Amino acid sequence: MTNLMTVSSQIQVNREPYLRIENLSKTYSTPKGEYPVLRDINLDISEGEFVCLIGHSGCGKTTLINMVSGFAQPTGGSVQIKGQTITAPGPDRMVVFQGYALMPWLTVFENVYLAVQAVFPQKGQSEKHQIVEEHLRLVGLWEAAQKYPPQISGGMKQRVAIARALAIRPEVLILDEPFGALDAITKEELQEELLRIWNDHRCTVLMITHDIDEALFLADRLVLMTNGPAATIGQVIDIPFARPRDRERILEDPQYYRLRNQVLAYLYGSEANPEAHP
Repeated sequence: MTNLMTVSSQIQVNREPYLRIENLSKTYSTPKGEYPVLRDINLDISEGEFVCLIGHSGCGKTTLINMVSGFAQPTGGSVQIKGQTITAPGPDRMVVFQGYALMPWLTVFENVYLAVQAVFPQKGQSEKHQIVEEHLRLVGLWEAAQKYPPQISGGMKQRVAIARALAIRPEVLILDEPFGALDAITKEELQEELLRIWNDHRCTVLMITHDIDEALFLADRLVLMTNGPAATIGQVIDIPFARPRDRERILEDPQYYRLRNQVLAYLYGSEANPEAHP
């Protein structure tokens, strides 16, 4: 009996989610009183899963990822990685922002090296140089290693930000609308690049986007938020397309348009704003 109980407990432990968001809420104090941004957020994410958050502006998506990254603390509930509650930023989580967040006075190489140096100070200089080179080659930017951010395009800057994030080998990659400011062609190229890299490394990804097509192409699951204040999760949609993904093949699949219409109906229907539709 003891052995059976031990095996059963081990199985239960192994089924624990990699990233768990449990009863999460966030309220800010304002001169007019308490302002609830998020309420009762519950989401389990598996290791290596790619999850996209989508919702109208002001629904608390960035607040949510700030609590996952450790930049903000919840008013209630918790965020856990492998059973450990997140209380501060750490190298196990890396954020890629829409605005790149590069140091303009440092070269492309130096921007990535700075992160590697901060996370792996014990490594030798040659090994750190090798890590930087490997990841700049990964995103096709080794030839631009000695250029400064003002000398490269927006798409290249975002590639630097992705290389910097991946170079520290984060367990969770957090993307805050990373392609939102890019033109359509560059955006599609970087989506393909991100998927290729993710297929190779399979870190867990939590990404904010306003682009339904982007979410359907990239994600394993799409999390739809209700409108704020006191936003919560309204729907979670499983994306059925097999990996590796081919954009043209997906666009020919009738399921793609069914899912796209489902998301549109949610965002512009009563479910996204239930309090406005009694």
